[in-house]
Amino acid sequence: MLLSRVADALYWMTRYLERAEHTARLVDVAVDLRLGRSSDAATQVYGLVLPAGVLPTSVSLTEVAFFDDANPNSVTACIVAARENARQVRDEISSEMWEQLNALFLRLRHMRDDPARASRTNDAARAVIEGAHLFAGVTDATMGHGEGWHYLQAGRFLERAVATARLLDAFFSDESGPVPMPPLDRADWVALLRSCAALEGYCRQYTADVRPERVTEFLLLNAECPRSIRFAATRVEGALTALARYSGRAIGARAERLAGRLRAVLDYAQVDEVLGEGPHAYLSELARQCAQIHGALYQSYVSYAVESALPA
Repeated sequence: MLLSRVADALYWMTRYLERAEHTARLVDVAVDLRLGRSSDAATQVYGLVLPAGVLPTSVSLTEVAFFDDANPNSVTACIVAARENARQVRDEISSEMWEQLNALFLRLRHMRDDPARASRTNDAARAVIEGAHLFAGVTDATMGHGEGWHYLQAGRFLERAVATARLLDAFFSDESGPVPMPPLDRADWVALLRSCAALEGYCRQYTADVRPERVTEFLLLNAECPRSIRFAATRVEGALTALARYSGRAIGARAERLAGRLRAVLDYAQVDEVLGEGPHAYLSELARQCAQIHGALYQSYVSYAVESALPA
């Protein structure tokens, strides 16, 4: 069983990387589609909540979402945090993983020092997305798929489930911002799919007929879309099941059980029932269950009592 500090660093390393990629993708889509929209609509529809008085121009998106040190969820802050966690567990990850993450950190720092960065927001966003993809590929190809690897998977996919749920919820909640949500059109739902790298997958399944109920079903319940909540929940359950085997089922049983319950709920859900009962309440409940899984994981593997780790 890994030391708790090692488990914690591995878990958060991929959570921060996933968060950075998600933010970069939102910025990429928002910059492309902000024309013709009010500032409030742009920040709400695309999941980017900017400080009061900040307009969603290329400058503000680049500065606040990418390089603002005061924003703990900015891309820079997340990459720095991921790199620091990786530095603490250099012995547990491959050299190729460290090199890729360090290269992404240095590339982002170089972009930050570039005076012309405000006009290159899309380039910066795509660099982060590409860097995160490369790190995931290098991880799968060079790191042993043992206990440490499963902590990486748990962090990545739990963060992904939460991010997709919050983004999808923003399309249904009229209370997500300071002003009412404007009426959504086809371009909004296409933007949502693009924000989740799911537009091509959606079109392969449903053709180019973009309908809100189908988009909701695809991002919520599709078993094959890598960024759907159901797909992420399945991966989280698999990771926690594996960790329970490594550490003893008595230690990780609660986290494994909660992850299994979330996966089962999504396996048997129907989109018409979700829409009929109220998607905002449903998605809020999913986010709450993800928070419970995080808490149980921490209690089992990170902040557990010393006595619980001793042999019986």
